[in-house]
Amino acid sequence: MERIVYAINDIIWSNWLVFLCLGSGIYFSFRTKFSQIRHLKEMVTLLFKGEKSAQGISSFQALCTALAGRIGTGNIAGVATAIAMGGPGALFWMWAIAFLGAGSAFAESTLAQVYKEEHDGLYRGGPAYYIEKGLGNTKFSKWYGILFALATVLATGLLLPGVQSNSITVAVNNAFKIDSMIITVVLVILLALIIFGGIKRISSAAELIVPFMGGIYILMSLIIIAVNIEQLPSVIGLVFKSAFGAEQAFAGIIGSTIAWGVKRGVYSNEAGQGTGPQAAAAAEVSHPAKQGLVQAFSVYVDTLFVCSATGFMILMTGSYNVHGVNGAMIVENLPGVEIGPIYTQTAVDSLIPGFGSAFVSIALFFFAFTTIMAYYYIAEVNIIYISKRIFKGKTTKLFINILRVILLGAVAFGCVKTASLAWTMGDIGVGSMAWLNIIAILLLSNVAMKCFKDYEEQMKAGIPREERIFDPIKLGIKNADFWEEKVKKESNK
Repeated sequence: MERIVYAINDIIWSNWLVFLCLGSGIYFSFRTKFSQIRHLKEMVTLLFKGEKSAQGISSFQALCTALAGRIGTGNIAGVATAIAMGGPGALFWMWAIAFLGAGSAFAESTLAQVYKEEHDGLYRGGPAYYIEKGLGNTKFSKWYGILFALATVLATGLLLPGVQSNSITVAVNNAFKIDSMIITVVLVILLALIIFGGIKRISSAAELIVPFMGGIYILMSLIIIAVNIEQLPSVIGLVFKSAFGAEQAFAGIIGSTIAWGVKRGVYSNEAGQGTGPQAAAAAEVSHPAKQGLVQAFSVYVDTLFVCSATGFMILMTGSYNVHGVNGAMIVENLPGVEIGPIYTQTAVDSLIPGFGSAFVSIALFFFAFTTIMAYYYIAEVNIIYISKRIFKGKTTKLFINILRVILLGAVAFGCVKTASLAWTMGDIGVGSMAWLNIIAILLLSNVAMKCFKDYEEQMKAGIPREERIFDPIKLGIKNADFWEEKVKKESNK
């Protein structure tokens, strides 16, 4: 089974997907004239300007829900894996994909808002919806949307939760020597209490946990960086030289450096993958571009802040190994240590001996736990889509309950399977979604750009943020049914 899984992963994560991720980020960055730099102030302001409603959550809640999915084991174990397999230079390529990926994140989240629907009194949307509607409501677009929804349910409902629960188990067991079965039972019970409450409970939990734990984690990294500040110039130099093969020790793995940096960057910040748009669609905003800008900022929070925090802690304390392409060790600072969160635990232990394992395991628990919550919500949105499109919505509740049981089972299974297999299965899920979604947002790029230009024009005209509205008919955007109805209601008042 493992050989089959690794073979499938090699096909999905060929260099073509790496080029597609980088290429789409470059494409949207140029088309928006690098809005990720020009509109940074607007992104931050919009975080706190959104509104809640009975149907939708606030922009900040949507950001935290999306960050719950983005900030997870990829920020701790994922960064360690990238450094172990690609060397220090992999961190640079994680930054690069984050900077460029902010353009892709804007496009996919804006499209999610344009084509969202209201279902049982709540906003629902995401790639499946904008694939179907944006590509013209044709038979092809409907089945394309269903294919993405099926891939997403498989990835977020079955494959990815195990990566998060596996990292929780390894970290907690290493820190507190708690039996894996006890960890499994506690994790499943806590998760069940939240996912049975729906998006409102998920977003409320994420709104509390994500900023709190993220802030503490970054603070710890800043303390470690300050203590080892004399190492900072050489580490920065090592990252940049290794990224381009200029560091002799890592010159032979330059291909792995780029591939692992991009792969772990995409896994961590999820820009272009198609997970962020589900939460973006649930937000209550007056213009789709608003949530697009907010979600673009979430990529920065994930990679430039949290991943960098992990990377610098590991590199500045020398708490890492680097594996060559032929299996030989290029750097072996931690003999016999398994790739993963133990690298980060060792880095924190260098500051407070014996504290690293406990701190990282607690951080990883909260990060990974909120990520599993977000995965459930994403899978639920796509289950609803499949149910409505194929079964006319008659079996939605049944499918949702089946999803809950399967996801909880995947979490339990992830607690006991090997880390290597868990990560590979997660990569297959991420890669499948990324292929389908990036092609879709490139095909729909003109719609995203119409929204972007319309919002910029209203900004330049001095229209207050709360009065910047979206009229799809005026912009020539078809099948944006929710917004068409909203414009009609406003005009009839």
